[in-house]
Amino acid sequence: MLIFDTVAKLREHLTECRMRGLSIGLVPTMGALHEGHLALAGRCKAENNVAVCSIYVNPTQFNNPEDLAKYPRTPGTDLRMLQEVACDVVFMPTDAEMYPKPAALKMDFGNLETVMEGKFRPGHFNGVGVVVSKLLHMVQPDAAYFGQKDLQQCLVIKRLVQDLSFPVRLVIHPTVRETDGLAMSSRNQRLTPAQRAAAPLLHQALGMAREILFNHGTTELARKTVERHLSQSEELRLEYFEIAQADDLSPLPDGTVEPPFALCIAAYAGSVRLIDNLLVVGR
Repeated sequence: MLIFDTVAKLREHLTECRMRGLSIGLVPTMGALHEGHLALAGRCKAENNVAVCSIYVNPTQFNNPEDLAKYPRTPGTDLRMLQEVACDVVFMPTDAEMYPKPAALKMDFGNLETVMEGKFRPGHFNGVGVVVSKLLHMVQPDAAYFGQKDLQQCLVIKRLVQDLSFPVRLVIHPTVRETDGLAMSSRNQRLTPAQRAAAPLLHQALGMAREILFNHGTTELARKTVERHLSQSEELRLEYFEIAQADDLSPLPDGTVEPPFALCIAAYAGSVRLIDNLLVVGR
């Protein structure tokens, strides 16, 4: 496994790979890896000749400086985990390498900037768009792999790739969960035992909402059920629960709905922000 911290060395190696006719896949991460990341890396390795994983905590996508400061960083463990899944290349740049000058570019992703994560984390998707654009330019992968847990981010990147004509195939991998249903996330490491015990309520609430809507219940009943379910625990504070169009996350009108649609939720456990979603494409 090769490790690079400069764009020049990374490009030099990947150019040689391309000249040999090898396909290249990219898994962008912010480190603090877990089994969800390894599932992406394993799929990338299975579908490409060269699997590249980037590890970079991107400061421009954090609208909360405290969240950036507390974001877990475990580079030694990350590298051992990637070696175990036979990752070929790891790109671990510094801030100075990624941003020689502060990025002045501003991206607008339309309605995705105004709902859910866009609404509650202003500027977040601009930072995501800039850093993903940089990584796609630096690596020039044939395919790039992202997890469905960050559904809105996946839709933002899909729009980015389409609008800027990046020659890359996007692969969205299903959310990887703990045995109790909690979506795997690097932020889970920061949960106290009591918060960790309460966290699966998010996934449970999404499942309950799906069943209500399947049985022709209204969106209002689904919302009230989710709110009531999360109120069981003093450890969780609901930030939003949305029932939205699956393709662009625009809100669905009140009443009954038919698939496809997306159920999206965000809640705080203390200072740790958790998100989850279910894509409902059929009964």
